Amino acid sequence: MAAHSLLFPRARWWALAWLAVYLPSYSIAYGARNFLFLCNLGVLLTAIAIVAGSRLLLSSQAVAAPSIGIAWALDLGWRLVTGAHLFGGTEYMWDPQYPLLTRLLSLYHVVWPILVVALVRRVGYDRRGWACQAAVAAIALVVCRLFTPAVENINYAFVDPLFHRAFEPPLLHLALVVATLAGVAYALTHAILCASIRRVRGISSALSGRSDCRARRPVAPGTKRA
Repeated sequence: MAAHSLLFPRARWWALAWLAVYLPSYSIAYGARNFLFLCNLGVLLTAIAIVAGSRLLLSSQAVAAPSIGIAWALDLGWRLVTGAHLFGGTEYMWDPQYPLLTRLLSLYHVVWPILVVALVRRVGYDRRGWACQAAVAAIALVVCRLFTPAVENINYAFVDPLFHRAFEPPLLHLALVVATLAGVAYALTHAILCASIRRVRGISSALSGRSDCRARRPVAPGTKRA
């Protein structure tokens, strides 16, 4: 049986429908470079994970989505309450040059973390997700540094969001941003996921040949399993 039909027999159609609306809307309004943002890249990878039935890819986005979603929601909420942005990143939500429907699609930042964690709770968390997402972030930052304008500062590849500094040399700046993401934001989410989510019995058995992430203990003859 194909992995995707085993994991997400219905959700994959919703994922494809989302991509059919999201990709052209964002491409027309914001341009192709916008998909390099870790949030947009993440929601794309989540949709691919659902369609392909990839537990590793889904786990990697479960590591990233909560911190991204919280940061986005905080900045948006701060703007609504105070009229100013907390640290920036949601200014486009008030920019009338972009279609309202396209801006409203960005509310996925609120739904995405809930969805991806719920799906991982269903299929189990792959501990390699942390390393996978760290690699995704590192590659995205290098690409942004090399091929995007500094003024756009995509993924803070040029200026950090806390001290508003451009550290030199560029490799140091990129290393600091990746270290902060992987060593703080992703590490915290990874620890929470490891502590709270175990593989689901039955699904993990079909995927890995084991009923769950716990090692089997030898059973004495005549002893019944619980």
